[in-house]
Amino acid sequence: MAKRKFILTEQAAQALRSRFDRTKDGPTRSRLQAVWMYGTGYPVAEIKNLSSSRSSLMNWCRTYQTRGATGLEDERAGGNNRKLDAVERADLQTRLQSYTLAQVFGPQAATPGGQFWTVADVQRAVEQWYGATYRSPTSYRQLLASSGFSYQRPAKVFKSRRPAQVAEFEETFEKKSSTSSKAPLRR
Repeated sequence: MAKRKFILTEQAAQALRSRFDRTKDGPTRSRLQAVWMYGTGYPVAEIKNLSSSRSSLMNWCRTYQTRGATGLEDERAGGNNRKLDAVERADLQTRLQSYTLAQVFGPQAATPGGQFWTVADVQRAVEQWYGATYRSPTSYRQLLASSGFSYQRPAKVFKSRRPAQVAEFEETFEKKSSTSSKAPLRR
């Protein structure tokens, strides 16, 4: 078994412990605790039960050695990786509510009459107006929702449907239903 090379001095362990007590951020606390436990001699199996994998633990120890305790702080930005700031989102909302799809894209709109904004159209508009693209269609749905639009399920219409035959069928159906003799109910 290899001898552990990373050992904290009593002063460094005390500093990590006090920083752990002051920190409120969960991921940062986990990293500080894992490095403190490893540096003070706790077995890796016990540390893995509290945090994540051995490779993550070793990476955190290396980071602590090079950058100190500040290197263990959580640096994720969060916020669904927003590509549009608050001003751009407000502008997008105004544009989506002010212009129809036909006014913006003309005949290249995704819907036949250019009447409704779709996810594909919002994607094109955001890329054209702001130069931003999201990876997930869910992000565009959220942009639509935050702009005051709701999701509407399209009507189920067969693409091979022939309007003339449908009209003829409906006409025949109406004639049959109106001319059928209805017997009075017996009591």
